[in-house]
Amino acid sequence: MRQIDRLTVETYGLRSLLLMEEAANACLRALATRLSGGLAGQKVLVICGKGSNGGDGAALVRALAGVGALTDVILIGKVTETKGDARENFEALRRLASFEAGSTTEPSPISFLEFENLEDWEAIARPRGAYQIVVDALFGTGLVRPIEGVYVQIVQHLAVLRSARDRAGEAEPLILSIDLPSGLNADLANPIGDAVKADLTVTFTAPKPANVLPPASHYNGELVVANIGTPAGLIERAQPDLFVTEAADARHWLEQTRYLPDSYKNTHGHALIVAGSRDYSGAAALCADAAMSSGAGLVTVATPASAQTSVAARSMPEVMTTALRETDRGAVSDEAVEHVKLLASKATVLAIGPGLTASDQRTRDFVKLVLAQRPTPIVVDADGLNCLAPWPEELKGSEERPLIITPHPGEMLRLLGTEDKDLLTNRVQVARNFAKRHGLIVVLKGSRSLIAAPNGRVFVNPTGNAGLGTAGAGDTLTGVITGFLAQAFATLGQSADSLTTVVAAVYISGLAGDLAANQKGMRTMVASDIRNHLGAAIVMLDPAGERKL
Repeated sequence: MRQIDRLTVETYGLRSLLLMEEAANACLRALATRLSGGLAGQKVLVICGKGSNGGDGAALVRALAGVGALTDVILIGKVTETKGDARENFEALRRLASFEAGSTTEPSPISFLEFENLEDWEAIARPRGAYQIVVDALFGTGLVRPIEGVYVQIVQHLAVLRSARDRAGEAEPLILSIDLPSGLNADLANPIGDAVKADLTVTFTAPKPANVLPPASHYNGELVVANIGTPAGLIERAQPDLFVTEAADARHWLEQTRYLPDSYKNTHGHALIVAGSRDYSGAAALCADAAMSSGAGLVTVATPASAQTSVAARSMPEVMTTALRETDRGAVSDEAVEHVKLLASKATVLAIGPGLTASDQRTRDFVKLVLAQRPTPIVVDADGLNCLAPWPEELKGSEERPLIITPHPGEMLRLLGTEDKDLLTNRVQVARNFAKRHGLIVVLKGSRSLIAAPNGRVFVNPTGNAGLGTAGAGDTLTGVITGFLAQAFATLGQSADSLTTVVAAVYISGLAGDLAANQKGMRTMVASDIRNHLGAAIVMLDPAGERKL
């Protein structure tokens, strides 16, 4: 981002001071949107550091004064210690806060204090009147080590204000962080020490990793990404490899695969799901029902013979079932490989794994043989992954036969052949490396699920909530991904793209979970609630394509 800002100034002749002004105006607009009563007369506290983030805060103060807000500004340090554009803004602010800037009837709406030690802060932090807004402008993207000293005291003071507000059930003060909650390292998903917990964060040009990757992203509150005039071409030429999925991405996929007047079941794909066992029929039914509800034209569950009756009884009546040869423990046997190959030859996409069990060697052999001989795109989840762990080096995905895996963190570690949970500290890198090494798509589930592509690009999914941690939600997601892939390859043929399809499926499944949580609450959500809200999520994104007018 520093490089992009520098090139904006050097290449396009935009003064960096102008970018700072645009950043301030973006914060002002975000505050105005949140406060229905307007900003005039609002009491605001702005706490500034000495760097460019503090300079943004100083510019915001002038913007707030322009709309009638009353602002107390605290600079942690001295104006003489600031540099460049930040110093120019602080000097202007000091002049505006001077006695001469006001009048006998209307004093300046700005008070300005500068200090640098803990004793000064303790004196200032004593009650000075209630604030409706507190602005954190201490540190931006340049912080690489934990804050200390007076900065820790400030962060703890804001935490006390927030806690008191929440206990009282009040909305004030609203805490705004500029660019990034102070105390976070912009490049890391994990907090490096004490950090501000904001209600609203306004970041500029593009989000930073800490804005979108949990647990650091939980410090943002609502995240607003503001355009401050940086040309989009500079971002593209920086060749980023980490992205956030947006509603437009999912909407574009829905538009590409819309039902047409002459559409019927065969034009939207046949999903074959190899799942279930004698003791675990529910996972197969959840996966199949989700695939059916996501829009696939046909869904067949291939399951061990002793589980077929149970799977059929628990699935939607639209779902077909077929029996597979099984072991004496009611799990699918390697003797079923040829039958599955025959079934797959008539299907558009294959999913394998939910409820299979992985304790029988013959089941493990079955999974490996099916993947090695697959004629279609294939999605592997749950016990399908456990049957492959640790991942066979010779097993690769390809453009002709895409391979998609959907592990949760524990399954990811087993695929890597390790129990070291610290390895997942950098989830992005783990998913990226695995996808590149094996030529496949990785959906690493969890808070803010990740989709990693064979070319190293990683997409962060912003939809979903804690309710999606319920039993069976993973089986449901696998069904949605499988159903979407069936539609894409049946509708678009050779132009179908597995990656964009998976990105859309994960986004829409998470959105369905959010709609379910809004209706039922996260606590009582079950996996079938996600499936039952898929239609509402799809209609929300593409109403013109889903309703007959």
